Amino acid sequence: METPDPTDAEKAQRWLRCFHPRPEARLRLFCFPYAGRGASLFRTWGEHVPPEVEVVALQPPGREDRFRERAFRRVAPLVDAIAGVIDPWCDRPFAYFGHSMGALVAFELARLRRRSGRPMPVRLFVSGRRAPQILDPEPPIPDLPDEEFARELQRRYQGIPAPIADDPELRALFLPMVKADLELVDTYVCAPEPPLDVPISVFGGTDDAITPEELHAWQVHTTARCRVRMLPGDHFFINTRAEGVLRKVVEDLRGVVEIQ
Repeated sequence: METPDPTDAEKAQRWLRCFHPRPEARLRLFCFPYAGRGASLFRTWGEHVPPEVEVVALQPPGREDRFRERAFRRVAPLVDAIAGVIDPWCDRPFAYFGHSMGALVAFELARLRRRSGRPMPVRLFVSGRRAPQILDPEPPIPDLPDEEFARELQRRYQGIPAPIADDPELRALFLPMVKADLELVDTYVCAPEPPLDVPISVFGGTDDAITPEELHAWQVHTTARCRVRMLPGDHFFINTRAEGVLRKVVEDLRGVVEIQ
């Protein structure tokens, strides 16, 4: 007997997490995590936005409560899968926020929506990611042996939480998922397309290896305004400066919908 296809509601339950539901919200903010993280990165964000905004976080396969599922290794199939799930949730104005890998996913999802004639986000927030047409100067690392990969990951991003770094069993779960995510990023190629008619807000860390010039280069991807802001911190300033990021996000959304 064939397994029946999951319903739209079941798919949404797997892929999307809304930790603070607001059915009457005027705007939805869809949030896309960086490599190695899941929806829990945005667990508290709904507490720090006005009541008119509902935060909905993406939960990709291969992490947290989906850790038994195979993680995606290419951007396009991941974006295609997200598009089919997220569409029913775009019944009101919405915006995208993505950090690092999540910024690429948010950007390509917006371009896919345009190609398919779907409603577009009112604003695109990209964080901790150089403009997609700029190649990463560092060589790819997903094919490295685990020990070398872990050392290089730590050198580049300080990207292994201490409890995982110190526990071999947790590392055995964590490293394959991060390798898949980084392969997804390393194999990404930004195909030529016309710029979006969507304002872009860009966030960077003052101590990150990504330069302000690489962040300002997002301007070529919009015919609207592109605004760049720098916050104190390294590549993961999103963890230490979340409230500061959210204040700027809300500031940029106030010109779109009526929010406090």
